[in-house]
Amino acid sequence: MGIGGSDMYRQQILDHYKNPRNYGEIEDPTYSHTGENPMCGDTIRMDVVLDDDDETIEAVAFQGDGCAISQASASMLSEQLHGMAVADLQEMDRDDVIDMLGVDISPMRVKCAVLAEKVAQDGAGIYFGDVDLEKTTTEDDE
Repeated sequence: MGIGGSDMYRQQILDHYKNPRNYGEIEDPTYSHTGENPMCGDTIRMDVVLDDDDETIEAVAFQGDGCAISQASASMLSEQLHGMAVADLQEMDRDDVIDMLGVDISPMRVKCAVLAEKVAQDGAGIYFGDVDLEKTTTEDDE
C-alpha cells in the first residue's frame, strides 16, 4: 500500500475515533459483554441484538474509552457486524481486524485493535453457552 493509501486509512481511523459509529447502548440487547486491554487501559462494552433465530446480528452498539486504535476498531467493527452471521463473527481473527483498519499495527497495538472483536466474540460465546467468563481481557494474548 502506498503512502497515500496509508494516509487515507489513518484519516479513516481518526474519523472513527472522533465520530464513532454506533456509539451508545441498546436498551434491550440480546447480549452485552465488556472487555479490557490492561496494558493500555482500553475498555469496550458491546451490546448486540440477534434476529429471532439467533443466527444474524441485527444491531450493535458499543461504549468504551481508550486509544484511537481501540475505539476506531470498535466503531468500524460495529458497522461490519450489522447483518453478519454469528458464525462469521466467530470465525474472524486478528488479521481480519487489521485488514479492516488498513494500516500496519505494531505488535504492542494489536491488543488495542482486536479488543472489540474479542468482546463481540466472547459475548456471543457466553450467550450460546460456549464460553464461561465474566470479562474479556487481552492480557493473555500472544
